[in-house]
Formats: sequence, structure tokens, C-alpha cells
Amino acid sequence: MSYTVGYFVGSLSSTSINRRLAAALQGVAPKDLEFVEIPIKDLPLYSPDFDEDFPPVAQDFKNAIAETDAVLFVTPEYNRSIPGALKNAIDWASRPYGENAFDHIPAAVIGASVSSIGTAVAQQSLRGVLSYCNARQMTSPEAYITWVEEDYADDGSVTNASTEEFLRGFMTEFRDHIERVLTVLPRPDADEG
Repeated sequence: MSYTVGYFVGSLSSTSINRRLAAALQGVAPKDLEFVEIPIKDLPLYSPDFDEDFPPVAQDFKNAIAETDAVLFVTPEYNRSIPGALKNAIDWASRPYGENAFDHIPAAVIGASVSSIGTAVAQQSLRGVLSYCNARQMTSPEAYITWVEEDYADDGSVTNASTEEFLRGFMTEFRDHIERVLTVLPRPDADEG
């Protein structure tokens, strides 16, 4: 059994450290997890005016989530919260009312920052939003990564043994969380929804 994990990088920056963290996480993840990025950069700003007629880019975005077994959010912290682009993406995914793409989906949250508190405040903000969206969040271990450039190679590998061990443990726990959630709340087949 393998699981498809859709991942979101909260930063739109081409030089995002969280994009590099996402690559590192894939490198240390259990082999039965397959990853697909669900990009957020092309989504227009959400408005309820779109609820009757979703633009194709937003419908494609929701379809991409529906084709996954779980979601992973890798996000920076902007002004003590989540980036606006990520919140906008979540708004698109949860609308129109009654068609929430995150309902019962296994989810995990992680992020990196050069700050000593990692992305702790942003993650708390994101967890509140995901709770409202009824995502089944992995609550432990928490992972507030203080970014140390030398710990990550250009190829996505982790060069610091203790950092690699921590990230590997996080991803192993996420894999187990996915299995537990899907045992109780199986995802609908993509072609059914």
C-alpha cells in the first residue's frame, strides 16, 4: 500500500527555504509515500462571486487535492501568521459551501524560518484554519524548524545527522497518521467525486 501526499509550499518565492525543506522531507520520507506538489501561485484571489462558476484553475486545484490521500503544508511565517497566498488557496479548496476539499483529509504542518521560534505562530494560525476545515491533523510531533543553511545540500539531502533524524521521525509519524486516519475515514475514489 502506498499513499499519495499532496504538498503545499506556503511561499511563492523562487528561493524559498520552505521549498528546500519540502525537498528534504521527501528525501527522508518512508518509501511508501509518493509526493505531488499542489501549486498555489496561479490562483486568483478568492471571492464568493466565484462560487456559482469556479474558474478552471481553481477547479483543477481542488481536483488535485481530491486525487491525494493526504496533505502536507510546508510554510513560512509572515507577520506572525500564514502567507496570504496559502490562506487564499485554503479558501478556494474549502468552497463553495458544502464542497470542502479538506474534509477528513489527513494533514500535517511543518515550516522553516531563520527565526529561533521556527514557524510556531504561523503553524498555530494554520492549525486553527485546518480545524475549521475539518482536516484530520497530526498534532505530534510538532516541527518548528530553525533554518540552518549548512544543514541542507543543494540536492535536497540533509547533511546534519540530528536534523535528518528529526525530519525522518516526523515523516514516519506522518505516514502512520495517514494510515490510521484512512483506516477509519477512507478517502473517496477520485473518479467518484
